[in-house]
Amino acid sequence: MLKRTIYSLAIVALIAGCSSGTKLNEAPVADRGGNTGQQGASTVTPVNADQNAGTTQGPVGVARIVYFDYDSYTVKPEFQSIIDGHARFLKANPQRRISIEGHTDERGGREYNLALGQKRSEAVRRALTLLGVGDGQIEAVSFGKEKPVVQGSGEEAWAQNRRAEIRYTR
Repeated sequence: MLKRTIYSLAIVALIAGCSSGTKLNEAPVADRGGNTGQQGASTVTPVNADQNAGTTQGPVGVARIVYFDYDSYTVKPEFQSIIDGHARFLKANPQRRISIEGHTDERGGREYNLALGQKRSEAVRRALTLLGVGDGQIEAVSFGKEKPVVQGSGEEAWAQNRRAEIRYTR
C-alpha cells in the first residue's frame, strides 16, 4: 500500500512539474510583417519557394501535376505530354532526381488515402520508367489527404487535390 501511494505521489509530482503557467492563447504578438508603406520600412523581397521550379529544376514550360479521377490511379491520356516532357528531360540529365508525391481528396479514411496516393505516384513512376527514365532517378511517395492544395468540400476542390506532383530534388 505504501509503495502504491509513493508511486501515485511521484506521478502527480511529475505531471505538475511538466505543466506550464503560460497561456498560449494570451501570448503577446508583435506584427513584424513586410512593407507597411512607412518610410524606412523593410525592402526585403519575399522569397518564392517555387522560384527554382523553372529552368534550374526541370524542363521549361512543362507542367508538374498529373490529375486523377475519383478513386482512380489511372494516368489519363491528356497528361501523357507532361510525362513525356519530364521523361525527355530526365533521360538527358541522368544525374537529376525527382520525387513523385501522390495526393488524394479528403474523402475516405487515412490509410485508404495513403494507399491510393501511393498508387497514383507509382503510376506516374511506371509511366516514366516505360519511357526510359532510370528507376534510380525516381522516388514515389504518398501524402494521402494530408496536403490539400485547395480547402473545401466540393467537386471543384476535390478534383484539384486528386493529383501526383513531380518535384525535382536535385
